[in-house]
Formats: sequence, structure tokens, C-alpha cells
Amino acid sequence: MSNIYITTPIYYVNDKPHVGHAYTSIASDVLARFYRLKNYEVFFLTGTDEHGQKIQQATKNNNLNTQEFVDSMSLNFQNLTKILNLSNNDFIRTSSQRHINAVRSFWEKLNNNGQVYLDKYSGWYSIRDEAFYNEEEIVDGHAPTGAPVEWVEESSYFFKLSDWEEKLLKFYEDNPTFIQPKSRYNEVVSFVKQGLKDLSISRTSFNWGVKVPGDESHVVYVWIDALTNYLTALGYPDNDSKPLKDFWPANFHFVGKDILRFHAVYWPALLMAAGMETPKKIIAHGWWTVEKEKMSKSLGNVVNPQDIINKYGLDQFRYFLLREVPFGNDGDFSEDALISRINSELANNFGNLVNRVFSMTKKNFDGVIPEQQELKEEEQNLISICDENLSEYMICFKSVEFSKAIDSIIGIVSMTNKYIDNTKPWTLAKEGKIDDLKRVLRVSLEVIRLVSILFYPIIPSSSTKILKALNLSIDEETNCFAGPGSIPSLEANNRIGDLDLLFPKIDKNLT
Repeated sequence: MSNIYITTPIYYVNDKPHVGHAYTSIASDVLARFYRLKNYEVFFLTGTDEHGQKIQQATKNNNLNTQEFVDSMSLNFQNLTKILNLSNNDFIRTSSQRHINAVRSFWEKLNNNGQVYLDKYSGWYSIRDEAFYNEEEIVDGHAPTGAPVEWVEESSYFFKLSDWEEKLLKFYEDNPTFIQPKSRYNEVVSFVKQGLKDLSISRTSFNWGVKVPGDESHVVYVWIDALTNYLTALGYPDNDSKPLKDFWPANFHFVGKDILRFHAVYWPALLMAAGMETPKKIIAHGWWTVEKEKMSKSLGNVVNPQDIINKYGLDQFRYFLLREVPFGNDGDFSEDALISRINSELANNFGNLVNRVFSMTKKNFDGVIPEQQELKEEEQNLISICDENLSEYMICFKSVEFSKAIDSIIGIVSMTNKYIDNTKPWTLAKEGKIDDLKRVLRVSLEVIRLVSILFYPIIPSSSTKILKALNLSIDEETNCFAGPGSIPSLEANNRIGDLDLLFPKIDKNLT
């Protein structure tokens, strides 16, 4: 059995979760569930980033205890894992003692390898972004992100990032799929080719963070503190830790495009400097706007995942986020678009297929699954489409193209609905052509089994309900991705269970 390590970024606890956090988390969860279906041992990590100047300022301004504040804010993100039905194995917090120990050990490793020196930092700094910016990046006192910046001068430890410029470029050249999508890869390579400066990795202007070993007047800055979380969860610095041996290097780091540079430039350089393996893939997704407007508290348009889920359903929300835009592109969230996807693809297409086949099986055979019949040309054609789309689905998932993977599933669903329209099982029943009716319903049920498994990573609750009604369990499916033309997976003479309406159609006028 092979191992897969998948991570979300750790989320900064200065605000409550919104649709952007949900998107990254769901995408990571979908990939984790996919690889588990393929019998991989998966370690899926998420968590919260709880140190830094923003946190210290917020608690000071509101006369709050800092640890109590981050405890309460982290709880919002821990609850999000339950709200979104995530299958994460661990939840990391940077204020935890295990993480503090890991950060200090990683620092000492860099220092012992001659990669750290003390100097003075002066430059433009954004508290909001927790990032330094070059002079040429500043426009009218603001960073490229729009955040205000201030001039900072203070004593700082530096990491010799400039020493790793050529090694990074060689690494990118040797690993052209390290950063996805390709457009982001090109951005990173272009950035590194412009020349790398040594990286400030400590601060003295605040004290809420991990103290630098041997110099507690400094705290470890975010580059090392936050990024080391991916090692902490695996038991680092214990090199004999089984999870560390089994799962490092990470297979997939999911990140927003705004933190790509930290993960695709600083992180591999730090790991190389520490003598550790680099992650295999950095997957950068775009940003979500709302009704074409940037999300902001001042506009009052921040999308709360819990509100949308309460209104439309969890699986519907998960489906929409991965279906609406190719992963890596920016997306626009609107309830109209969500309703359209639910109605056209889940209710009218997939839900309709399941409902009509289950209803006809119950009506004509008292819910008993028919025996396998000799297949005719119509079934052979449908099976061929299933096989082709199954292959496409696998390719898309391995390249993290979720929207295209859903295309392949919807293609199977649409062709099966067309197959039913063409074979007219209701007419076969009226005419007493029982063997033909058994053939059509049996094949249709097999396709529903296949589609439910393909959909499982994306809409796990709905898929589980369908499989349960077919007397199957996703955990017990030993041949999960077998198409309907392979050895039958449904046992004849088993009776299908009751199934409530999975995807109620939504009236836009009532929402």
C-alpha cells in the first residue's frame, strides 16, 4: 500500500472561516477521499496559524488574553472541519507545545548548517499580509495585495535564501509539475530568476511566537513557524517517527495563490538547507469573489459556509465549489449560480436518474435487484462510455482537475438517462418484456453504483446513502472503480432500500 500526504495551508485565526477557507479544505478532502478509494494510506492535515503581530495587536487593543483568544478563534476552524465533513487525520495548532518544539529544532538545524546569521532589517512591511515587500512592489504606500505597508528597521536573523537561487531553478527544471497549474509555475520561476535576497526570519517588535533558540529577544518569523507545521504533524523532530518516515515528503500542499511564493520558493529552500526532502506538488488555487465583488467585511458580502450549507445542503455546497471553476482559476460565488448547478446537474440529472431507476425497480420487481442478463448493443455502447469516462476521471483526479473530473461523471449520468429514454423500460413493463426490463434496470443500477462511487469524494453523504440503499458500503467496496461491464458488483435478489429525495429542486423565487 502506498502513502499519500495531503495538506491545507494553516488558516490564520484573526477572522472567522469564509468560503475561501472552505474551498481549500474541501478540495484537499476530495483528493484525500479519492486516494483512500484507491487503497492508499492517506494522511490529511489541516490546522491554524496562531502567532504573529496581528494577533498580538488584536488582543492588546481589546484587552484579551492572547492564548485564550487563539483558543477560541481556532475552535471556529476546528468546527469547520465537522461542518464541511472533512476526513482530516489531524488538526495542527502553531501555539501547541509539539509545534513549538518542532520549530525550535528546525531553526537549530538551519543554524547548525550555517544557514542563519544576525543582521539588521530595513524595508517595507505589511502587518495585514505578514510579509515584506521590495521597493519596486510598493504603489502609493500599498503592497500588491492592496494592504498598507510601513517602513520597518529592526535587528533580525536572516536565512541565506540567496545561496539557493540556482538550486531552486534547477529543482524547478527537473520537476516541471512541482507547481500547478502551469501558469503559477511560470510565475514562480520568473520571480526566482529576478534574483533572491536573504530572508528575514525573526522579529523583535512583538513577542507572541516561538522564541529563537539561544536568543529569546527574537521570535521566529512566520516563514519558519507556519511552514514547519507540515513536519510537526508527522512527529518531527523525532526522525524515528513512523508517520514522518511513512508520509514525508508531502505529496500535495494545497494553497491559495497569495501564499504560493512562501510554499514554492521559501519552503523548498528551507528544506534543502535543513537537508530534508522537498514536497512533491504545490497546488495553487485562485480567489473567490462574490457577485463579481471582492469579499470584504465593509461590503457585507463575506460568504459564511455554515449559512450556505443550512440553506442549500452540504453536498450541494461541496459540489458547486469544485464544479463551478477549473481548479487554479479565480471563481465567482453567487447563489443564482449555485441554484442553477443544483437544479440542472444534481436534481434534474443525477437525482432524476437515481429516482427513476429506483422507482421502476420497486414498482416492477418489488425492489429486488434483477439478475444479470445478456447485454445488447445499447448496453455495450453505454458500458463503453462508462469505461472511457472512468479513464478520464482518473486522469483528471491525478492532475487535480476537479471540474473536468465532474464533467466525466455527469457525462455518464447524461448518457444513462438517454439510454433509459431510448430503451423505455416503462413500455417494456407494459408489454410484458420482463427479461428486457431486467436487463435495462440491472445495467442502470450498476451505473448508479459506479457513479455513486465516482461522486463519493465530492458528495460523500449523498453517495453513501445511495450505496447503502444498494446494500453496499464504500469501506467494503474492494473493486471500487469497476465499471458496469465488469464482474457484477450488485448481488441479484438483494432488495434495494428506501431513498429519500437526494437533491430537492430549488425555486429561485422562494430563496
